[in-house]
Amino acid sequence: MENQQPKTGKFALNYGLLLAGVSIVFSLMLYFMDMHLDRNPVISVIGIAIMVAVILLGIAAFKKANSGFVTLGQAVKTGLGIAALSAVIMLVYQLIFTYGIEPDFANQVMELQRQKLTEAGKLTAEQISQQVEMGKKYFWIGFLFMMVFGILIGLVISLVGGLILKKAKPEY
Repeated sequence: MENQQPKTGKFALNYGLLLAGVSIVFSLMLYFMDMHLDRNPVISVIGIAIMVAVILLGIAAFKKANSGFVTLGQAVKTGLGIAALSAVIMLVYQLIFTYGIEPDFANQVMELQRQKLTEAGKLTAEQISQQVEMGKKYFWIGFLFMMVFGILIGLVISLVGGLILKKAKPEY
């Protein structure tokens, strides 16, 4: 009897939940350290490193469960599933954070934006105020862009990881 091939969806679910959980803990850690408004590139690099690690762990776990074999397609399916599930969960978390945990978050972000625009000196005070008000009104749209960006980054990580980890079954 032939061995049952593992399903990529199981690994995408487990590691997608893991990535979302670790990302939420990291986000809350930044919040409690009052660093959630920082635009420090190191914070972004850490976030991407977490994503890379969890996606590669998920693909490697699938490979191990599949007798040491994984195709590029299986790797991409697994990694993209991890990224997509995590991105959707993070979207929900961001909405809860912004409108529940820290209802003033949008105002804080837009005030930082106002300061940057004022320092740049390229717009009038009225233009800056219009941009800030528009930003507050449509703040939630940024979360959708973050979700799509997370999925695209996950796709790239999955492709590179798949190319590195792929190992086809012999054809005999």
